[in-house]
Amino acid sequence: MDLGIRGRRAVVCAASRGLGRGCAEALAAAGVDLVVNARGAEALARTAEAIRSAHGVQVTEVAADITTEDGRAAVLEAAGAVDILVTNAGGPPPGLWSDWDRADFIAALDANLLTPVALMQALLPGMMERGWGRVVNITSGSVKAPIPQLGLSNTARAGLTGFVAGTARQVAGRGVSINNLLPGIHATDRADALDGAVVRAQGITLEEARARRAATIPAGRYGTAEEFGAACAFLCSAHAGFIVGQNIVLDGGAINATI
Repeated sequence: MDLGIRGRRAVVCAASRGLGRGCAEALAAAGVDLVVNARGAEALARTAEAIRSAHGVQVTEVAADITTEDGRAAVLEAAGAVDILVTNAGGPPPGLWSDWDRADFIAALDANLLTPVALMQALLPGMMERGWGRVVNITSGSVKAPIPQLGLSNTARAGLTGFVAGTARQVAGRGVSINNLLPGIHATDRADALDGAVVRAQGITLEEARARRAATIPAGRYGTAEEFGAACAFLCSAHAGFIVGQNIVLDGGAINATI
């Protein structure tokens, strides 16, 4: 399918690896020029060059911490007028409700709520003025089904979901579509970190931890960054303008819910 976005320009955050890279690759395959961001300059440079070589699109790399004001300013300066925004930032660490203090919650909110809000506030006016735009926020399946040990993530992601629910409906009439993608477990560094915590807590091997988690997923496996990226690219496409303010779960059926 031709996604109808060749020649568009996108900002993709946390794009050097994992789900962010999957989204960047899929958009580039559709002919979208990219501004990619991540904290690690070397990994980001390798990813940018790989995407240029594979897809022949323009790729501007900005090595910066997107969760800081300076990092966002650097990305926005490089971005200029963009049509597509994919927000993404690493999730906060797991733990117990009693482990966290105010500083922990502020850090989680800064990364997973206030950063995407700030990026949307900066870029939505231009999209609205030009009459076309797409925003995809990578959140978490915990929005639909909270994960007990990920209380910081549950809190921040739910807040972003509430912001998007209202904002998406305010900008839809100007040709701008905002939606959220809610990943379950995918074969990324985040999954490795979570599985590593299980290894330490239960004294099992990493292979056992992965097998046990995969057994809880009806699809019987972890997701891939490639299939996640393909879903993101569709939501950014010319065909997705009537999808507004939705929370789309990609979790292999792990969340057992009718709606």
